[in-house]
Amino acid sequence: MGEYLLGLDAGNTIIKAVIFDLQGNEIASAAQEGHSKMPFPGHVERGLGELWDNAKVVIRSCIEKAGIKPEDIAAIGCAGHGNGLYTLDQSGEPLFAIQSLDTRAAALVEELQAKGVGDLTYPIGLQRPWPSQTPTLLAWIKRYQPETFCKIGTVFLCKDFVVNRLTDARVSEVSDMTGCGLLNVAKRRYDQNLLDAFGLGDCMNMLPTLIESADIAGTVTDKAAAETGLAPGTPVIGGFFDVIASAIGSGVTRTGGASIIAGTWSINQVIIDRPRLDGPVFMSSTFDRDRYMAIESSATSAANLEWLVREFFHGEQPGGQSPFDVCCELASMVQPSMNDPIYHPFLYGAQQDGNARAGFYGVAGWHTKGHLVRALLEGVAFGHRQHIETMRSAGASFNEAVLSGGGSRSLIWPQIFADVLGLPVSIARSSQTGALGAAIAAGTGVGIFADFTAGVDAMVTSERHYTPDVNRATHYERRYQFYLDIAAAMEPIWRRMAESDASFTGVAA
Repeated sequence: MGEYLLGLDAGNTIIKAVIFDLQGNEIASAAQEGHSKMPFPGHVERGLGELWDNAKVVIRSCIEKAGIKPEDIAAIGCAGHGNGLYTLDQSGEPLFAIQSLDTRAAALVEELQAKGVGDLTYPIGLQRPWPSQTPTLLAWIKRYQPETFCKIGTVFLCKDFVVNRLTDARVSEVSDMTGCGLLNVAKRRYDQNLLDAFGLGDCMNMLPTLIESADIAGTVTDKAAAETGLAPGTPVIGGFFDVIASAIGSGVTRTGGASIIAGTWSINQVIIDRPRLDGPVFMSSTFDRDRYMAIESSATSAANLEWLVREFFHGEQPGGQSPFDVCCELASMVQPSMNDPIYHPFLYGAQQDGNARAGFYGVAGWHTKGHLVRALLEGVAFGHRQHIETMRSAGASFNEAVLSGGGSRSLIWPQIFADVLGLPVSIARSSQTGALGAAIAAGTGVGIFADFTAGVDAMVTSERHYTPDVNRATHYERRYQFYLDIAAAMEPIWRRMAESDASFTGVAA
């Protein structure tokens, strides 16, 4: 058996390939950024051809950088962003892809909720309808684009498409399918009543074969091998919903372990022994065959910093610094004050309100770029805190957390997280926790590791630790209340703005 594992991590913006040895050392990595298409307000789509082209590039580049034989790769695991809607046509060719940043279905969600659909779906799938949820988007396509709907042959998720291109298998696995609200969580299978609730009763035949995360989905085909540089016949496992992969890759595998991911999405999750807590949370996903991950999340995290950099800090930076480092350096020079601006990280809506918009509030003439950057970093942390408070009110209990995602690589943001959340925060050594989690699952699937915990013990180590500054507890408590109060005041304005947007999509408000 080979001495290396390949982890793929297909996010909303970037796909990465990382080769690890069996001790978790990163031997080589490659990344390629994709391009989202936004043809109408709230619509966020991508080209499936580009996604596969980018996957081929990063896999081949990673193998070449590693200087290893393709046969030395024992197995491949793939993680990918959850929800959204990725489809093949009835002949198995790529059809269309909607990303999990999409909010086109916000009005449909309000309609479904008014009809009590959430009361039907939550007992089965532990989710209520929300805008970029897979069944909600499929219901939107069925209603507003029936000619496209009729072409759909297979409905699955981002990483499932990559697995399909590698192996020709049309499969998905339980962590992604529970995470997108298409499974009966307790029974771990598709449910006709769940589909009926969304008006998708005729769609069961569109759903792919369901397997466990570490089950082998198939092997690399001759065609995929020629395109990627992989060895034909290399096992490819079912893979993971990327938030589960990141938890495993950051070392969180034991019941009660908490994982916070500051990536495109704000992910806040804790491992539990039963499918549901004592109160509602945003979603649950399977963690392994016996346990679950309670998840509170929204598209309100590091995507905000990516937007700020793309729009205002692009181009060459002083001393050749990364624009992200420049932003964090500017923020670190600001002495926190109660009168600093407040930022809402709702570029792609909020979990609590699909109509929500981002905004800076309380900006004054003496505020600098640094104040705005710091407000953004704090606003993202406040969004995470709101989710964590929901989980705690539902009965989740934890006293520390592991932070991963792009935000964890900043030297200032993890401390802001610790201060805002009032939690000790640690950072794993690997910056590629999604790919590492997928690789650990691949090693488990082919028998290198007895289970996920054994894989983590072999491949994951902690690197940095942050303790909350007790002197800032009152400061952040008051600013967090400002954050909530402004959001409440803005709700009717956001609704009016969304009603105006609807006229651009050709869909009645």
